[in-house]
Amino acid sequence: MREIILNVKWKTLTLHPPIGKAKQYPDLQLTALIATEECSDNDTRIEWKLLTDLPVANLAEATEKLEWYSHRWKIETFHKVMKSGCQAERSRLGSAERLTNLLCCYCILSWRIFWLTMLSREIPKAPVELAFSDTEIKILDTMIKDTAQVMSSPPLEKYTIKLAQLGGYTGNKNKHPPGNIVIWRGLRRLNEILIGWELATERCG
Repeated sequence: MREIILNVKWKTLTLHPPIGKAKQYPDLQLTALIATEECSDNDTRIEWKLLTDLPVANLAEATEKLEWYSHRWKIETFHKVMKSGCQAERSRLGSAERLTNLLCCYCILSWRIFWLTMLSREIPKAPVELAFSDTEIKILDTMIKDTAQVMSSPPLEKYTIKLAQLGGYTGNKNKHPPGNIVIWRGLRRLNEILIGWELATERCG
């Protein structure tokens, strides 16, 4: 992560429909936003060129739209969890109502995976109880041995790494932190173990 200074420009413009279709489509009133980083290295310079139909009359409104766009990758990552992890597109339900109910469940699951991944990166020193139940903590302590990376990590990051190791994560300090896919795989296995543990202790069923 690095701090940068952006030059922000905006201009309102009108887009006309193609010739011959003016009666079918109205003119579009849009605002072009250009945000360019102040630096001499053109290879790494950030430059965003956006079009919006929302009003932009001053710097505050322009900055607001740029901030919204900065969250785009998070939205795409959330959808990736829905598609690749939950495999929502493979569902073959026979009605829109059933599909809606399924997607609601997938949204909750995808949110937890994405939230846990980002929380462990942004606030690794947060209490582990913020994201895991006491039973989940016990299972992770039992299933995953404390490696050097785990022992040296802050509380929440420690158990996020353990969860990821259930999903096949083998990273160390020289590699990237666990991502959404290994977190999803680990959480799926953790839930399976949790159900078995509850059945064995007669907590459900």
